[in-house]
Amino acid sequence: MLGGGGVAGIAWETGVLAGLADGGVDCRSADKIVGTSAGATVAAQVTSGVPLDELYRRQADPVLQNKELPSGISIEELVSSFEALYERTQDLAQVRREVGELALAANTVPEPVRREVVANRLPRHEWPEADIALVAVDTATGEHRVFDRSSGVDLVDAVAASCAVPGVWPPVTIGPDRYMDGGVRSGVNADLAAGFDRVLVLAPLEDPQLVGQVESLAAGGEVEVIIPDKASVAAMGADPLDPAVRTPSAEAGYEQGKMIADRLVTFWT
Repeated sequence: MLGGGGVAGIAWETGVLAGLADGGVDCRSADKIVGTSAGATVAAQVTSGVPLDELYRRQADPVLQNKELPSGISIEELVSSFEALYERTQDLAQVRREVGELALAANTVPEPVRREVVANRLPRHEWPEADIALVAVDTATGEHRVFDRSSGVDLVDAVAASCAVPGVWPPVTIGPDRYMDGGVRSGVNADLAAGFDRVLVLAPLEDPQLVGQVESLAAGGEVEVIIPDKASVAAMGADPLDPAVRTPSAEAGYEQGKMIADRLVTFWT
């Protein structure tokens, strides 16, 4: 399970996975990889056939980094707008629909401009043979949708939809519908891994729903959760949408992954 966390989350998750692999734990062998938002990008990247060490360099080395658009909004402003919605009602379905309205009304870059950025992140634009599932949320209904290679949806569009942070990036048009960030439902959507005996979760940002989801998963199998350690938190900074934090986030993630690899060898094998 790869959770959301902006460009900082992409860099950190890539670093963690590279560090784990160097320590003997190659997570690309998972039966299924579920990605939400930043995690959707990482899921598509690590199953593209490009070696993990190369993907890591593309995050850690400024010369190799993909060009990203500035978000144009502070993370504090974004969080404040969402908190105001939650304060009005405890009905999560209603909140998601209102977030969808916010996403549709926001003044953002045009959809094709944002799509090009996402396309440039991906080493390949065809769905991989590996089983990956990418989570997005319908702006009209607030219901989530999981895209995979059987969905008949272009991979770039599926990743862009899962990464369409409401109020920051435009919702993505797929057929007659428009989709926004899968993190609107849950930062990790760990509950979508129900039925698997072992689940590894990477959660770059705090997810209020994660504890309950992990408890449910643990009732049916083993669950390991990796969250940023102190060094990674410092490296990721206060704004996960800031492209400037990619290098330190990737490097801190790599060191964290290497440090915990020994502990995860038995779990993974």
